[in-house]
Amino acid sequence: MSMNPSVNKSSEEALLDRIIRGLFLVALFLFFSALMMGFVLILQTPAGSSASQAINSLFALDSVQMWWYVTRAAGLTGYFLLWLSMAWGLAIANKILSPAIEGSFTYDFHEFLSLLGIGFVLLHVVVLLYDRFLPFSVPEVIIPFIDTYRPFWVGLGIIGFYLFLLVTITFYMRKTIGPKAFRSIHALSLVGYLGATLHGLFAGTDSALGMTKLLYAITFIVIVFLTAYWLVILGMNKQEKAAVTAKAAAAKRQAERLRLNQRY
Repeated sequence: MSMNPSVNKSSEEALLDRIIRGLFLVALFLFFSALMMGFVLILQTPAGSSASQAINSLFALDSVQMWWYVTRAAGLTGYFLLWLSMAWGLAIANKILSPAIEGSFTYDFHEFLSLLGIGFVLLHVVVLLYDRFLPFSVPEVIIPFIDTYRPFWVGLGIIGFYLFLLVTITFYMRKTIGPKAFRSIHALSLVGYLGATLHGLFAGTDSALGMTKLLYAITFIVIVFLTAYWLVILGMNKQEKAAVTAKAAAAKRQAERLRLNQRY
């Protein structure tokens, strides 16, 4: 049995495209890292010291609360982006918006939202290490349930982030691990989202605000609805496949009986 050359070519082109995009993201990360290191080195010079004082007076970067505002904003932004990625992925799976969101663009957008959300969560975590209002140590931000500030809810957030990271990494390994394992691991994003929601609601300092509570409530209800709709569609598809299989088996038995009757 020969393979279609055009199919092989398109698969190779898709793989090459993903490799190029991955290398571009790595190069972009290295570029901005080098840029930040260069900026830090410049600040050590006399001219850089004067510029640093001017920036501090303009943006209040030496304020105790400044980095606390940054980590809160990054956390809420990361949560919203990961929620949007979840909602988009469920909409693709259950085809609730079909044919409006069909095509390769939908998968690329889903991938982009996931990477962007993880980037903001990483910013949220890194800034916590330098925050002076409520500082965290490196072990406290990577090991669940060992910090002193609401350890259970912070631990759920750490676990949720690890699950999102696992799902994102296996997205690029789905051909290696197989579709069944990929779907099983991908379903863990629901657990990760639940952990992120509980983390934000019970560990976030902004959760006391009415608008923040409304954000968590609306996003959570949307995910519950899309998940329930996906499970219903999944059940209906299984029933339809079972009915088709049963009908085919009945037709096969009927044909077998007719063949036996014609023989005798």
